[in-house]
Amino acid sequence: MSDEIDPPATGLPEPEESAPTGVSRRGLLGLVGAGAAGLVVGGAAGAGIAVAAKATAAPPSSATYPFYGEHQSGITTPVQEHLHFASYDMMSRTTREDLISLLQDWSYAASRMTQGLDVSATGAVSGPVESPPDDTGEAMGLAAAGLTITFGFGPTLFENAGEDRFGLAAQRPAELQALPAFLGDALDPAQSGGDLCIQACADDPQVAVHAIRNLSRIAFGRAKIRWSQLGFGRTSRTTAAQTTPRNLFGFKDGTANILADDSAALAADVWIASDQPAWMAGGSYLVARKIAMIIESWDRVRLAEQHRIIGRDKGQGAPLSGGDEFTAPDFAATGATGKPLIDERSHVRLAHPDHNNGVRILRRGYNFVDGNNDLGRLAAGLFFLSFQRSPAQFVTLQRALSTDAMNEYIRHVGSGIWIVPPGATAGSYVGAALLA
Repeated sequence: MSDEIDPPATGLPEPEESAPTGVSRRGLLGLVGAGAAGLVVGGAAGAGIAVAAKATAAPPSSATYPFYGEHQSGITTPVQEHLHFASYDMMSRTTREDLISLLQDWSYAASRMTQGLDVSATGAVSGPVESPPDDTGEAMGLAAAGLTITFGFGPTLFENAGEDRFGLAAQRPAELQALPAFLGDALDPAQSGGDLCIQACADDPQVAVHAIRNLSRIAFGRAKIRWSQLGFGRTSRTTAAQTTPRNLFGFKDGTANILADDSAALAADVWIASDQPAWMAGGSYLVARKIAMIIESWDRVRLAEQHRIIGRDKGQGAPLSGGDEFTAPDFAATGATGKPLIDERSHVRLAHPDHNNGVRILRRGYNFVDGNNDLGRLAAGLFFLSFQRSPAQFVTLQRALSTDAMNEYIRHVGSGIWIVPPGATAGSYVGAALLA
């Protein structure tokens, strides 16, 4: 990422000439001391960027996806291999104007980074040598790597402990509430919630980390990281061309996910409809759940029992009722003993739309390993991400999984919900319709 090539047309003048529409020099230069915060690890689309009409026909390392568009990228975009997710809280005594300027600065920087450019035209090395550079520089020389940056607004942004900090309470969707408690939750408040969130996905982990690091620096004085999570090895697919990946239990994950070309399913289950307030239409609700896997216990379970718990064959991913990976499960099929071939407490049965009034969600999860815990075991698991038209879809599925045989081997330790607004148009910013 550099500015040795001509930057794409964004509809915004470059920072060294004058501050671009909605982009403050404060956001790009008021960065000293904020670098550490960024390193916490644990439809009408405007003309926009010239190469943003659709992903270029290129290898993953050089693929680019649009920032501007009807919907935010990073939802139906082909799932990348790496994730850096971050949750933020607005600083105390910040104003509505601070929130607007932050979203403007973030959108401008994101529109550049997703195209393989530094956060500003002066970037990492072209600014005054006596001032901190606008860009931290670790992505110089790297391609865009399919980077997508997706922004979300949490319930506490609209109202926090009864306080309407930014004049948004009246526009808060009734469904944007903290998720209810679920059986077996062991949530850590330090890994849950947040006023804002950013999902950065890329096929190069350094590109994803660079995005969160620099957006965190830009936020200095206005917002701070509450918690963040690195993820690797996607655990879902959003296009038919992608193979089904595996989670850390070794099973294929995301076989029946909603795909980007299924416009009917996206309209029914993912995109917020036009009958909602205009600022929401074309957006989606994002749920994040950090799910710790008790790896050592699972690894001692005999294969037949693993099959029973999941409801699928570990090798090919076929349902235990027969067929191949993409064969529809036959929940009525029984074996020689008369018992169902797919166990009544299996994950596949309990999560299937046939047993949840047709409810579906779009998943974009990732594996994670955060080193070892205090018992010397792997601190590893699934960072579950899902997009849905209504939070009720996720709540329905999670409650259905209360008797899941897999619960013996997992713990939900982090949680959050955000509304992801529709995409921005060139020259504007994410959330502009809400804050206009």
